[in-house]
Amino acid sequence: QVQLVESGGGLVQAGGSLRLSCAASGRTFSSYAMGWFRQAPGKEREFVATISWSGRTTYYADSVKGRFTISRDNAKNTGYLQMNSLKPEDTAVYYCAADSRSGLTIAISLASYDYWGQGTQVTVSS
Repeated sequence: QVQLVESGGGLVQAGGSLRLSCAASGRTFSSYAMGWFRQAPGKEREFVATISWSGRTTYYADSVKGRFTISRDNAKNTGYLQMNSLKPEDTAVYYCAADSRSGLTIAISLASYDYWGQGTQVTVSS
């Protein structure tokens, strides 16, 4: 069993930066691919970024490529999402997720993830 808790969200002006953290409980977190997703009001939850268990493989949605960086520290059981050059359209609730069952190195589909955090709000003002 893995529990995920996000933190680091908040209100920031366009062009600013935020760093989200995802603290995981459970010794097996380091074995799982991890992802970040977001959901804006009235929209479906969408993929943002994913990272393999080792941290060596990452993949990003086109909308955040070059601005966001996903990383993880398995010794601390924590994942991160560094968000730079934020835009108003990045406003959403951000969720971290862990994939314990698909066997994929990285995963971009919501259906691949079986553990989810409660989300953290990110608001970017123009």
